[in-house]
Amino acid sequence: MPEQYAPDGTLDDLLARVRDCRHCEPALPLGANPVLRASVTARLLIVGQAPGTRVHATGIPWNDPSGDRLRSWLQLRPEVFYDASRIAIVPMGFCYPGKGKSGDLPPRPECARLWHAQLLHHMPGLELVLLVGNYAQQYYLDAPRETLTERVRRWQEFGPRYFPLPHPSPRNTLWLRRNPWFEQRVLPALRERIAALRL
Repeated sequence: MPEQYAPDGTLDDLLARVRDCRHCEPALPLGANPVLRASVTARLLIVGQAPGTRVHATGIPWNDPSGDRLRSWLQLRPEVFYDASRIAIVPMGFCYPGKGKSGDLPPRPECARLWHAQLLHHMPGLELVLLVGNYAQQYYLDAPRETLTERVRRWQEFGPRYFPLPHPSPRNTLWLRRNPWFEQRVLPALRERIAALRL
């Protein structure tokens, strides 16, 4: 579980510092370009992995096929999804980490340690936090020995604040086929939770 931290200044001040952050730049193949969205009025927080190359280039989070699938899961129109006054998007790593052997590298670990607690401090109205993928779940949930599948299968036990999800990447299409219970049982419950927020 992340440490609590009570920063000084406003959220706008903090976001300016985050966007100016160059802490990991020597290790980033495309340089630093932190991508995130947050506001003091946000009620839903989406914690994903890290930007891909398209998101890095555009500065728009979830601006890729993974985002298309995520919005479909949530049944949210783009104009709602990208309204920072309602929905915050704070990935585990804010910059593109580079390419690995089988997809992108893991998110840089420094981002969450440096910034997450401070950002959460400035979003007191959050009612639901979607933990998208293994990295977000390992950081926020007390279930270190479980697989992502096990955590998602028992999603109800992490409520009402947290809701673990698989990553919506096209690379996970096989996982979705092997686990039909996710679309049959978990997605309807997720949509109910989202609808209850009245975003």
